[in-house]
Order: sequence, then structure tokens, then C-alpha cells
Amino acid sequence: MHKMDILTLSHVTKRFGSHKVIDDLSFSVPENTIYGFIGENGAGKTTTMKMILGLYQVEDGVIQVNGEKVTYGQTNTNRFIGYLPDVPEFYGYMTPTEYLRLCGEITGIPEKQLKSRTNELLELVGLEKANKRIQGFSRGMKQRLGIAQALLNKPKLLICDEPTSALDPIGRKEIIDILQSVKNQTTVVFSTHILSDVERICDEIGLLHNGKLALHGNMNDIRKLRRRDGYEIEFYREEDARNFSELYDGGILISKMQLLYKERNEEDMLKAMKVLYENNIHPQKIEMREATLESLFMEVVKK
Repeated sequence: MHKMDILTLSHVTKRFGSHKVIDDLSFSVPENTIYGFIGENGAGKTTTMKMILGLYQVEDGVIQVNGEKVTYGQTNTNRFIGYLPDVPEFYGYMTPTEYLRLCGEITGIPEKQLKSRTNELLELVGLEKANKRIQGFSRGMKQRLGIAQALLNKPKLLICDEPTSALDPIGRKEIIDILQSVKNQTTVVFSTHILSDVERICDEIGLLHNGKLALHGNMNDIRKLRRRDGYEIEFYREEDARNFSELYDGGILISKMQLLYKERNEEDMLKAMKVLYENNIHPQKIEMREATLESLFMEVVKK
């Protein structure tokens, strides 16, 4: 069964003065996927998020959320959206439970549902035992509470703007794990410039560069774009590594027992194996290097 697209941007353009920040941008996000919206700082990711939320006017093109057109200033479509800004703001004197209950009352969630929803969400983000005031929270705890608040109304689309950029690796992993776990309940779009986070959980990505998508698609297909990151050979003995590097040209010694052949394909690796065999040199292992998102990103940005 074809998944419905929860978010669609068609030929969207946005200028600030004479600077075109977003240039004829089109992409769509199917439901129950995690979409990584990546790009350098200043690439226009936040501007795009704000247009999706109806906070910035779209100059050209159309944005649709759950099949409805986003209209600047009217924000009817925001009833489908949960939003986590890069620095969420809270009332520091409240506890997480009090804060979520206040948010639920404002949006009209019935009292009975609100209590169980609050408990369920605090458990989801690992704050069920944190009954101290929010002002004592670490940055990571605040981000987790921000996700709980964004999910309160069971949105169809959860938008997170750089949710992990100010966190340490443990805090980042916690956020990423939470986003992964809510995928069956909602659709997640998160913008970031931290590529390892994207690599860990995204189903689809769009790389924003110069206001356009320089690269987009399914994560697995994108990885296959560049299988030729070369291969590594590891030996049991240093002298084998030295001997082989003289026999088979172009290798770089990356450690005493490891050779790297950059930008070579599988065919070249087979030739190297033949030379190993003919010269009776036993490698410990030989393997292709996977293309990383980082290397693809650098390639696109350099163009």
C-alpha cells in the first residue's frame, strides 16, 4: 500500500531582500518516515521549517501538510504539527508534569486523557522520575521535554529544528533514540548539520545547498551512489604490508599493518587479491570502505 505524503513542498522560493535563500525547492515526506533535512549552517533549513509552520510567507510555490495548503498567518495546518525549536523555552518554576498539563489544558485535551497522555509521554522521553523544577534541567533534559510537549496532541508531523546540535554525544543519542521510537506514531522531519545522527536513523534525506536539494532520496540508495570509497587491506605482519605496497602501487599505509587504496572499485580489489595470492601473502582482512554521508556531503558541497 502506498504511503500518503504528510508533507509536500512544490517549487517553493523565498527571498530576503535580493538574496534567494530557497530556490525552487520541491520534496515530499511519506507518513511514518524519518526525514533528515541536512545542510550547512545558513543553508536555509530554519527558513524552510518556518514556511512549513506558516510563520514566513512563501514567495512562489505551495506547501501542503496532510493534504491541506499552508497559508501564511492563518496556520490552520499547524493542528497537524508538533514543533521542537532548536532552543525550547519553558516556565522554569514548573515541573515537567505541570508544564505538560498546562500545555494540554491550553490546547483543550480532556482532563482524563491528559493525565494518561502526560504520564505516557514523560515515560517515552525518560523523564517520568524527574519531578524537580525545569530550571534545574540540563540542556538534554529540556530537549526531551520539548519532544514530549511537541507530541502532546498526537501530531501527524513532528518538526525538529537542530534537536541535537548543542548536546554531548550521550544527550544526542537519547534524542535520536526517542525520534526512532515515535516513528510508528508520527512522521518526523528533523533538520541538522550533524551527519552521524542522520546516518543512524533516517529513512530519507534531503541535502539543502544553495537553496536547492543537491541530493535527496532513500538513505540506502544514497549510500549506493558512491561505493567507490576504496578498500583497505590489513595484514598480520608489518613486513607483509610493506612488501605488498611495493608490489601493488597506489596504497597508503594508514597504520603499520594497514593499507588503504582510495577511490578504487571492487574490480580493483579483486586484482589486489590475485597479487596477494600469487605472492603467497596472507592478509588478515580485505574490505571495501562504505561511502559515508560525510564523503557524499563534501562531494556535493565542493561542486
